[in-house]
Amino acid sequence: MTPIHLGISTCPNDTFAFHGILEGEVDPRGLDFRIELLDVEELNRRLFAGDFDVAKASFHAALLLSDDLGVLPVGSALGFGVGPLLLAARPGTHPRDPVPAAGGGSRPASVLCPGAHTTAVLLYELFHAGEGAVEQVVFSDIMPALESGDADFGVCIHEGRFTWRARGLSLVEDLGTVWEEATGAPLPLGGILARHALGADTIAAATAVIRDSLAHGRRHREETIPTMRRYAQELSDEVMFQHVDLYVNDWTTDLGDTGRAALETLDRRARRAGVSSAGVPPLRVY
Repeated sequence: MTPIHLGISTCPNDTFAFHGILEGEVDPRGLDFRIELLDVEELNRRLFAGDFDVAKASFHAALLLSDDLGVLPVGSALGFGVGPLLLAARPGTHPRDPVPAAGGGSRPASVLCPGAHTTAVLLYELFHAGEGAVEQVVFSDIMPALESGDADFGVCIHEGRFTWRARGLSLVEDLGTVWEEATGAPLPLGGILARHALGADTIAAATAVIRDSLAHGRRHREETIPTMRRYAQELSDEVMFQHVDLYVNDWTTDLGDTGRAALETLDRRARRAGVSSAGVPPLRVY
């Protein structure tokens, strides 16, 4: 058995897709998976630190890690209508505008983001560079901070797309819609990365196992609920499957030509904006 240190996020789309591997329901094809489930920005940080053989990562991080890692053609989250939302604590406000300060005068608006290497932050930098005072926090802390008035704006990901109205927040902008209008391409959010050093045979085996696990989840949707629930305890079954049905699509099964072209567009725009270095090689899809 070939040991594989695998990292995936706790989001329902990942626990749904990897349920078959987590529960031993698919043939591991000679691979011995040691699995950790973490917030996506923690996965990004651990990949920069050299951890994991195979892991979910934001495509923003993937662009910067292309020396050592490439993208598997299976397991990605991309599409139309899947983007992060720029939300406000108060309606009719925008992060480019200063806000009243407690002692009088004004201050830059506070903007909470879900991690420096998330694709959400890359989009904010592409379309709102220099607007507001940006602070990085765990994604799940953003909406509570907006509700309590401890922050003015937040770039919200994951289940925030489905729950922001119920929490009394205001939509400033759907960053995914801005991307789609600017590029005509589906938005690439994140994917499964593998180290080049694993070699072609091991990478092919990992791709096949993940594809088998995804197919198993699709055939046995109800069976995946306890696995998703274990890591998304505050979400209803309805919201979990909303999440799955939005982020798990045909491009998750295989990036195909459209998915690869969308990644090339993201890479190009990140380089043009100075977010990704010219010295880093183009992102490789296996």
